[in-house]
Amino acid sequence: MKIIFFDIDGTLICGGSELMSESTKEAIRIARANGHICMINTGRTKRLVGENLTGQVEFDGLLLGCGTEIEYHRKQLMHKTFSMEESKAILAAMKKYHVDAVLEGSREDYAPRGEEVFTETFRHMAREIENRKYDRYANAPGNYDKLYAYAETPAGMDGMKHDLSKILDFIDREQGFYEIVPKGYSKATAIRYITDYLKIPMEDTVAIGDSNNDLPMLKYAHTSIAMGNSSKQVLETADYITTDVDKDGIWNALKWLGVLDK
Repeated sequence: MKIIFFDIDGTLICGGSELMSESTKEAIRIARANGHICMINTGRTKRLVGENLTGQVEFDGLLLGCGTEIEYHRKQLMHKTFSMEESKAILAAMKKYHVDAVLEGSREDYAPRGEEVFTETFRHMAREIENRKYDRYANAPGNYDKLYAYAETPAGMDGMKHDLSKILDFIDREQGFYEIVPKGYSKATAIRYITDYLKIPMEDTVAIGDSNNDLPMLKYAHTSIAMGNSSKQVLETADYITTDVDKDGIWNALKWLGVLDK
């Protein structure tokens, strides 16, 4: 029996779409029918996963927000949010270093408004923020799990790192964007938590991903598979490279793994 961890964006679905291909859904169905455990392991919080995605095919569990929340068969096993004190320190540092961010929570997301916006990139996102009905920063402390942040200059993010490295980990998403999570949390720690909980040996773990926030789980799992459309770092890390997400990448990955065979 294998336990297989799937990233979402660029792995289960193409950019700009929330729909999995028929071959992806069928591969997951067959793998589960053959006794293997299939779990999502994503940077998205629960709010951004939603029933629309998980309703397309059944998964055994959700590892969310880069390891900050874990569900198994719809039962919540753990959930890490920033404390009020940590939240206030983060918001103060963002203001100090002119860093913009969407603060992502399990039930709500929070975005800057008006004078809270420091960068042109986020000013251009103002309409999207309004349309998606993000809540305000004032309501965020104590209610969010991670950040998707942007700084127009390296100095801005460097300042955040200097002030908050004891409570935060920073994942470089390139072009000034960072995923920021509580210190010590990642897709790898999520795998460790759930395999300890289920008492599954590491030699049975498989991770499939495409982007830099997948690197911790790809390095931690016994077997790592990169999508053909992966970043350069992911391609260099993986044990096996499958085809692109829109070219039956998941089907070919699970076929190579041997979990589709009776």
